Amino acid sequence: VFHGRIVARRVVGQETRYEVEVKAPYRQRFPLVAREYLWVPNTCGCPALRQGGEYLLMARRHVNHEHTLNRILLQDDGYARPWTPREARLVREAARHC
Repeated sequence: VFHGRIVARRVVGQETRYEVEVKAPYRQRFPLVAREYLWVPNTCGCPALRQGGEYLLMARRHVNHEHTLNRILLQDDGYARPWTPREARLVREAARHC
């Protein structure tokens, strides 16, 4: 779970790749750098992440069996919500308990 700002969007094959500026990590099982690519396994624009928008994102690290693919994937069971100070406070409180 992290707070990120969408820098760019690009369709690559059957997926959408977002370049994200990581503003703040809240709960992470893998290290994040200042700029990450967030992959969505569709090209429909779902979820609708707009360039310049800030979001609270829950994604997973995806590594294939051959270990040739290592990326952050926003799956159907993840979420992308517009970031607000209230959302940030709620996530910080939840992270302390989980």
